[in-house]
Amino acid sequence: MQILPSGHDPAARGASGLVLAPFRGVRYAEDRVSGLAEVTSPPYDVIASENEDQLRASDPHNVVRIIRPRHLAGQPGSSWDDAAADLRQWLDEAILVPDSMPALYVYEQLTAGQDGGPGRLQRGLIGAVRLVPRDAGIVRPHEAVAPGPVAGRLALMDATQANLEPIFLLYDGTEHGGPRHGATTRIVTEAATARPPLAQARTPDGIRHRLWAITDPVELAEIAADLKPRTALIADGHHRYAAYLELQERRHAAGAGSGPWDFGLALLVDSAAYPPQVGAIHRVIPGLASDRAAALAATAFRVSELPGGTTDLPTALQRLDAAGHDVAFLLAGDGHAYLLTDPDPAQVQAAMRHDPPEPWRRLPAAVLQELLMGRIWRTGDDEATIRAVHDPVAAIRAADAAPGTTAVLCTPMSAADVYEVAAQRRIVPRKSTSFGPKPRTGLVFRMFAES
Repeated sequence: MQILPSGHDPAARGASGLVLAPFRGVRYAEDRVSGLAEVTSPPYDVIASENEDQLRASDPHNVVRIIRPRHLAGQPGSSWDDAAADLRQWLDEAILVPDSMPALYVYEQLTAGQDGGPGRLQRGLIGAVRLVPRDAGIVRPHEAVAPGPVAGRLALMDATQANLEPIFLLYDGTEHGGPRHGATTRIVTEAATARPPLAQARTPDGIRHRLWAITDPVELAEIAADLKPRTALIADGHHRYAAYLELQERRHAAGAGSGPWDFGLALLVDSAAYPPQVGAIHRVIPGLASDRAAALAATAFRVSELPGGTTDLPTALQRLDAAGHDVAFLLAGDGHAYLLTDPDPAQVQAAMRHDPPEPWRRLPAAVLQELLMGRIWRTGDDEATIRAVHDPVAAIRAADAAPGTTAVLCTPMSAADVYEVAAQRRIVPRKSTSFGPKPRTGLVFRMFAES
């Protein structure tokens, strides 16, 4: 089944096509650091404060010092200047070293299985994706972006003159939606099964990471031809992609012409060969106690109070997981937990603005945004006051720690629904999908001077 938008639409044909270009990667010299696991990190926007401290302590050259720089008050310059200075120093000291020639990098992640079972395998290509006009439909977003994070990533990129973290793209790698995969997936598989890796590491989360370089001109030409008629979905990294486009626009407006700013670092994964995991992102709402939230929600949902409350988190989370992709929510806070199911279809319909097409009305995040937060609680999803949290346990603990606060846990969207929304040139509510596994930051950098 083809679940990604077709790669052969008129908008895509009228633009430059999907291009993933080789680049001369910059990587850690493994003999100069304590290990790749100790110097790499998760993406910048999923690192908790305690996690960041652990990463900083793991090695003085951990990449978190660059992607989340800390500037000392009263010192000259900015945090972005600090990041650029650290990066230059690591290059000067050969902590980071450019590869000898441009390449596309096969990247493999193997997630450990539970109870000794098989793990989850994901393989893709890290390269420089060509930036195309937003309306071309070649690289398709599914989430909106906020100005603050875009400005921050742009400032970091401009200061370091580098792409430090790949965005995560998905595409349908089959031939005309059939069972056979195209040349890109074949080459990726052959590289990962027949050649020794350039680098490998097992990170504390149990994931094994491996990296290979593809430099053969024939293979690179096959990949280019295979990808050109296709489209890609931004699974993760919307703010970074928006920063890529902003930098490109600024450079062109300044008369700089074409250059490395016309591309951005990306991991491209064939979702037909390696179906993604899609998790939900949850909310922590201050000023709304969980019992009050549940009482109000009972006007439109079936509400069940869970006897163990937040003292029995495994049972509460299992009850939510049992809903699958159906619309359901877990409310928690002040020790209480409530399961919301079976939303009233008439109230869902009434809450939806502009009569959106399917599958919008069945998206859990849309029902949360439009019905619960917008119509029933009247809080709105204000990013300045309402936290978006990836980890459900962390969301519940945050609510329990602040009296009068409610954590709202969502069921995840299906990947097919996300793709369908993107194909309609629509976006899902902010911070509502978490695709994984996400690429590890620090395995390979793209320096503008090396591109």
